[in-house]
Amino acid sequence: MPTVVLIGTLDTKGTEYAFLRQRLREHGCEVVLVDAGVLGEPQTVPDVTREAVARAAGVELAELVARADRGYAIATMARGATAVVQELFQAGRLHAILALGGSGGSAIATAAMRALPIGVPKLMVSTLASGDTRPYVGASDIAMLYPVVDIAGINRISERILTNAAAAIAGMAQAYETYQPTVPSKPLVAATMFGVTTPCVTEARQELEARGYEVLVFHATGTGGQAMEGLVKGGFLAGVLDITTTELADELVGGVLSAGPERLEAAGAAGIPQVVSLGALDMVNFGPLDTVPERFRQRRLYQHNPTVTLMRTTPEECAELGKIIAQKLNAARGPVAVFIPLRGFSAIDVEGKPFYDPEADRALIEALKANLAPHVEVHEWDTDINDPAFARAMAARLDELIRAQATERTLSPAPEGETS
Repeated sequence: MPTVVLIGTLDTKGTEYAFLRQRLREHGCEVVLVDAGVLGEPQTVPDVTREAVARAAGVELAELVARADRGYAIATMARGATAVVQELFQAGRLHAILALGGSGGSAIATAAMRALPIGVPKLMVSTLASGDTRPYVGASDIAMLYPVVDIAGINRISERILTNAAAAIAGMAQAYETYQPTVPSKPLVAATMFGVTTPCVTEARQELEARGYEVLVFHATGTGGQAMEGLVKGGFLAGVLDITTTELADELVGGVLSAGPERLEAAGAAGIPQVVSLGALDMVNFGPLDTVPERFRQRRLYQHNPTVTLMRTTPEECAELGKIIAQKLNAARGPVAVFIPLRGFSAIDVEGKPFYDPEADRALIEALKANLAPHVEVHEWDTDINDPAFARAMAARLDELIRAQATERTLSPAPEGETS
């Protein structure tokens, strides 16, 4: 029987969780109910008490009650719930996780969900699900379900929604428990893509697949870059083809698709091979035209579609991006190769297109080369980024670096007391 973990605040949502537990048992699932409430008494009996959750965060529940600080309590119980959930997963007592709540309950439960590996079923029934879910989902594979009505008792609407949620997570748990991979096991590599670098990434992906790799492509929308780097940190990837580093421009200038200040650092820290290019660094991303901040209204703007407005990066911004990229790659513990397309960084950064600006591109390239350490390979190509030969060359170099590293590890002597 698969086990579904329920995590929530039983002082306010105990009735609803008791309902979910019963539905899950009817579907043949075992249930572990974790109480992350603080103030009131639990309305139903949990399997993991709120006292145990608080202690897992290094705090006594009495301290949280006495402090009476809701923000502190939520942050603390989120840490504790995360620790409890990870322990249950390691013990084989978690095949799926389900939670329901408002802002507080969603913050606690999704923090625990994000700590679980990709592929573990995660379902959050949240009153925040119809808005901006990025703070809750992050780069994880959390499914969000909007309950239509507030989560306040069982009524004819909530009963239907929660029944559906229980059926969905039960099915996912059963599938997860019995899952057998159908795709042959191949080395995994990641590639980053944008609409304006799609021809390049498609050609490179096909080349890598022909060389025996399974390629995971990530849309460089902020969460895409975070998701890719999360897989790097999890040890899933043999190498990274970071063609589209555009998220760095959004982080520097203030666009809406930043992946955070640590973007382009995970592969280097992990020591895995990476081939990096300058894809879509000619642009910063915003939403519809009327959402572009006033300070940027006089800049060179281009409506990519009704919901996406692009802004051309300036020579000054490009020079700073070159320095940032160099600093990050210089710190890499593994092999790094940079491929520079001299005739444009995207499909609209070529002669005759809206963002064609040789001066800005040159500023980025010169700053990058001036600041790169000698151990970082530099390959300059007199093409734009979407040239098929350029794409194939990047793929070939990544393959060579991965194979060389694998050979080096095979030939390296084992530490004393171990066999290779």
